[in-house]
Amino acid sequence: MARATPETHREILAAAARRFAVTGYRGTSLQDIAREVGCSKATVLYHFASKDALLCELMAPAIAMLEALDARIAGHTGTDAQRVAAEGFVDLAVRFRREIALLRGEFPDLLQQPAFTHIQQISERLVAAFTGHSDRPAARIAALVVLAGIAETCGEFLDIPAQELRPALLAVAHRALEPTT
Repeated sequence: MARATPETHREILAAAARRFAVTGYRGTSLQDIAREVGCSKATVLYHFASKDALLCELMAPAIAMLEALDARIAGHTGTDAQRVAAEGFVDLAVRFRREIALLRGEFPDLLQQPAFTHIQQISERLVAAFTGHSDRPAARIAALVVLAGIAETCGEFLDIPAQELRPALLAVAHRALEPTT
């Protein structure tokens, strides 16, 4: 008896996430994913037009949350922008830490893919919000260190409960970011 299409679709996504986490996006082939699911490569291609399409669907919820954060920070300046950006990014990173973990080390290359090019502009606006829209080099350095540190920490500490990780990350972010006044 054949498996239901939605179930197969979910199994392919789950297998892709596991494979990307183990061998990276570039190191994973559609055949690897098919083998893990126990189906043919043609079945994977029936559900997803390409490996890029598979990655896009895996990342869609995180990207939607990032886009919503981008919209939220647009109306804020100074310390308020820092707070909204820090809380929003920490929430995103904690919620999607498995996705962050599976893309570690490959994020700059992935930003070059057409489906993810807008993420670069969002990232730049996020950095600006983390600086409180300051043009001081020290503020930008702090913002980049905090952003990268949050992402790296979330990808590394998958076993720490969210209710413990979130306040720890926010405390570090608030200490590290330059005041805008």
